[in-house]
Amino acid sequence: MSEATTPKDQGPHDHEVKQPEQAALDAATVLPATPAPAASKPASRGNGLALLALLVAAAGVGAGGWGLWQLQALDAREQQQEGRLLEARNEAQSLVRTGEKLEQRFDQLPSVEELESRRRLLMQLQGDQQVLNQRLETVLSASRQDWRLAEAEHLLRLASLRLSALQDINSATELVRAADEILHEQDDPATFAAREQLAKSLQALRSTVNPDRTGLFLQLGALREQAAQLNAQAPSFAGQGGVLSELADAGAVEPQWWQRALQILSEYFRIDFNADRNIRPLLAGQSLTQVRLALSLALEQAQWGALHGQTAVYQQALQQAREVLDAHFDVDNPNSRALRVRLDELAQQPIAVTPPDLSPALNALQAYLQAKQAARLLPGGEAQPAAAHDDVEAQLQEALQ
Repeated sequence: MSEATTPKDQGPHDHEVKQPEQAALDAATVLPATPAPAASKPASRGNGLALLALLVAAAGVGAGGWGLWQLQALDAREQQQEGRLLEARNEAQSLVRTGEKLEQRFDQLPSVEELESRRRLLMQLQGDQQVLNQRLETVLSASRQDWRLAEAEHLLRLASLRLSALQDINSATELVRAADEILHEQDDPATFAAREQLAKSLQALRSTVNPDRTGLFLQLGALREQAAQLNAQAPSFAGQGGVLSELADAGAVEPQWWQRALQILSEYFRIDFNADRNIRPLLAGQSLTQVRLALSLALEQAQWGALHGQTAVYQQALQQAREVLDAHFDVDNPNSRALRVRLDELAQQPIAVTPPDLSPALNALQAYLQAKQAARLLPGGEAQPAAAHDDVEAQLQEALQ
């Protein structure tokens, strides 16, 4: 700050003009430099009171907010408790309803006397059911045995039919074996005589010659296809030129004109004085077709005879096929010669079968069935087993005789 000028240093005019400004500057410089101690103490007290008021106000606001939060928490707890109380009331009401239903059902339950009577009725019903089950099993087992025995009789009849109609040894053997297995399942001593006859029939079937008729049928079918492609062979001469060629080669070393002429003629004409075999005319066109058809029909008839076991028909058809080959095809033809040899081989094959008689086995089985049916119809059922067994044996002996 600048130092204050005194009135002595200034002039009179300056003192008069600058006196107010100087007074203001002096006042401005003097006031902050020398603060009054009495004025600062009231200001600090006012600030402290204001700060204390602010703190009290903040504490009041915090206390109010905390109280409001406590009130909201209490309201939430009261609502939760009201909800739980309502749920407890609902559960209590449902329990009450359930208890009422249980009481109603308990009232509907029968008494001890009724339960005891029902128990006795149930035991009686179970006993009656067991008795009925036993009777039903007895009836079903008896009917099942009857069905099996009827099946055995049917198998024997079928085997006899196949032997008489088709002479099929293999099928008849399997049918008789199946019938014997059915009798074996019966486990009855009374089936001894019937099984004995079945064993004899099986042995007779196994010892019977069983020709391969199916194989013969297929072989004859192959010969039919070969006969359909059979052709006649053109005749040929072994000599080269014949008599004319021999005359042309005889004479001088150098051939003459007439020898050359004979040589040329020998290529077109042949003379053979020693011909000892017949030359058949060549088959062609409709004649060849007719011969092939006749040969095919003969072989087809042989197939029928082989399949049905007709020896006479089989041999006659093969003989007819050989006659067709001999009449229309040359012996030197390799195809016809191979076909003729094969026909001779097939003619030696046996096709006749002498089937055994299955009537004793069928009669024995029928006698066993009749005896069993008679024993079942006897009064008392199982009370007379000895008499029933004697009747069975007597009927079996009569059937065997």
